[in-house]
Amino acid sequence: QVQLVESGGGLVQPGGSLKLSCVASGSSVSTNSMAWYRQAPGKQRELVARITSGGRTNYVDSVKGRFTISRDNAKNTVYLQMNSLKPEDTAVYYCNRGLGVLFPWGQGTQVTVSS
Repeated sequence: QVQLVESGGGLVQPGGSLKLSCVASGSSVSTNSMAWYRQAPGKQRELVARITSGGRTNYVDSVKGRFTISRDNAKNTVYLQMNSLKPEDTAVYYCNRGLGVLFPWGQGTQVTVSS
């Protein structure tokens, strides 16, 4: 059974930064396309960043130039570096596969951007 555990969220002022982590057990992040998703109150969950097994990355337009997805294969961990945060980035952030059948969702980590 694959388990995903997200962490690193918190309350940050506009313009601030956070780095999210997602530790996977039961499957390797290096052989999967992995992604970060977010779900804001009253909105559908959306994919914001993806990293392929080959290391290519892509981002939703709203976070391009501000967010960076990466992974550490030795730690079986996927990261999301978030800079220049905006109030509209407020959401619960989750990681999961970026393609194909999704793993069971983790609990997510709350990111709140507010002054």
